[in-house]
Amino acid sequence: MIAADAAMPAAQARRRRPPAPVPEEREFGRLELLLRLRRNPLTIWRARHFREPIVAGEGLFGYGVVISDPEAVRHVLVENAANYRKDDLQRTVLAPGLGEGLLTAEGEAWKRARRTLAPLFTPRSVASLAQRMSAPAERTAMRMARRRSGRIVDISADMTRVTYDILAETMFSNAIAGGADAFGKALTRYFETQGRIDPLDVLGAPSWLPRIGRWMARPAISFFEAQVKAIIAERQALHAGGTWHPEKPDLLDALLAARDPETGTGLSEAEVGANIVTFIGAGHETTANALTWSLYLISLAPDVRDALEAEIDAAGEDLAGAALSGARLALTRAVIEEAMRLYPPVPSLSRTALADDMAGACVIPKGALVVISPYLLHRHETLWQAPEQFRPERFLPGTREAIPRYAYLPFGAGPRVCIGQQFAMVEAVIVLATLLRRLRFEHAGEEAPMPVQRITLRPGKGMPMRITVRRTAAN
Repeated sequence: MIAADAAMPAAQARRRRPPAPVPEEREFGRLELLLRLRRNPLTIWRARHFREPIVAGEGLFGYGVVISDPEAVRHVLVENAANYRKDDLQRTVLAPGLGEGLLTAEGEAWKRARRTLAPLFTPRSVASLAQRMSAPAERTAMRMARRRSGRIVDISADMTRVTYDILAETMFSNAIAGGADAFGKALTRYFETQGRIDPLDVLGAPSWLPRIGRWMARPAISFFEAQVKAIIAERQALHAGGTWHPEKPDLLDALLAARDPETGTGLSEAEVGANIVTFIGAGHETTANALTWSLYLISLAPDVRDALEAEIDAAGEDLAGAALSGARLALTRAVIEEAMRLYPPVPSLSRTALADDMAGACVIPKGALVVISPYLLHRHETLWQAPEQFRPERFLPGTREAIPRYAYLPFGAGPRVCIGQQFAMVEAVIVLATLLRRLRFEHAGEEAPMPVQRITLRPGKGMPMRITVRRTAAN
C-alpha cells in the first residue's frame, strides 16, 4: 500500500472528497447492466471491484476478467502484450470517427504509424515545442482576464479551445488554426452519441441493424472527414508549389512523407486522415479534460490553491522552462497527476485474449474479455490510502516513488502506451500555471459535477466556473 499521507482535519478531508458514482454491493441484473452501460459505464463497477485485485466470471460479453493487480496488469499490457488485442466493442465505438489511426489500428498498420510518429515526441522534440505552447496559453489567460470579473463560464469549453490551439501551433504549424469551436462541438457530439455503448453491440446484433448513436454521430464524422481532406489538400498544394519551407517538419509533414523502411510505401490518404483526427480529437480532448478536472479540484481545496499560487509566482516568467525542469512546478504537476488519478482521461482499457494465459493465479482462457480500468486501479482500496480523496501530495517528490508502476495508468502502459504522454504533461503544466498566475476559479454549478464515461471521462453537465482576476497577479 502507498505510504500514508499526513492526517488532515475532518473538514478539510470532506472538502477534498470530489464526486463519483457510489459503488454498490449487490449484483446487477442483465437489463440493469445494459442500461448502466448505456448511461454511464462507470456505474457498472460494484464495491468488490474496488477491493479485489482480480474479478473473473461470466458476464454480458462472455467470460471476462477485470484486473486491478499491478503485476497482472504488467503481464497483460507489457510482458505478454502480443497475446492481447483491442476488443471488438472498443473498435466499434472508436473506428467510425477515428478510422485506422494510431489509437485503433492493429498489427503492421499500427507499427508503421508508431514508427512514423515516434520522432515527433522524443524528450528533445517536446522540449523544443514547449516554448510554442506558452503563447496560446497566455492568450487564453488574457482573454479570460478581460471578461467581467465573476462571470460564470463553462471552463471545459475554454480548456478544449486552448489545447486545440496548442496542438494547431505545435503539431500542425497552424494548418488547423481557427476551428477550435467547430471541432470542439463536433467532438462533443461524437462522444455523446457514438461514445455511448449501444445494447445491440453488447448483445452481438448484426451490424446492419441501425444504431441510434451511430446515426446521430454522422454529422460529426462527416465534419471530421471534410476538415481532414481540406488540411491534407492544402499542405500537398504547398509542397507541390515549393512554398512550404518549415524549420522543422510537423506531424502533418511526417505523415505525408512517411515511408515503410521495408517496402518503401507511404501511408494511404485514409491512414493519414485517421491519424490527423486521432491527434486532433483524442489528443486535445484528453488533456482538456485533465485540465478541467484539475481546476475543479483546486476549487475544492483553498490550501492547495494558495500553495500553487505561491509556487507559480516563484517560478518566474519562463513557465515553459519551469515545466520542463520539473522541480520549480512540482506541485502544479502533482495536482494534474492527482486529477488524472481521480478522473483518468481514458477510464477503461479492454483486450481480447488470443490464447490461453495466466495472469498471477488467474486463468485467462482464449477469447476472454480482459478489462484493465485505470478508474478502478486509481481508486482501489489495496493500492491507495483514502483513494476517494483529493491529495496531490501523493505525487510530490519523495512520496510518488512509493506508487507501484502499474497502479497508475493515466496514459496506459506497454507497447501501446500513449505516444504523446510527455507532450501532454508539459502542455498541461504550462496551461495550468499560466492560468493560475493571473486568475482564480470557483465552481459555480448548482450540483457537483458527476464524471461520465463517453470514451473519455467528462463532467456530465459541463463545468461552470466563476472566474476572477488575482489581485496580486502581475497583469
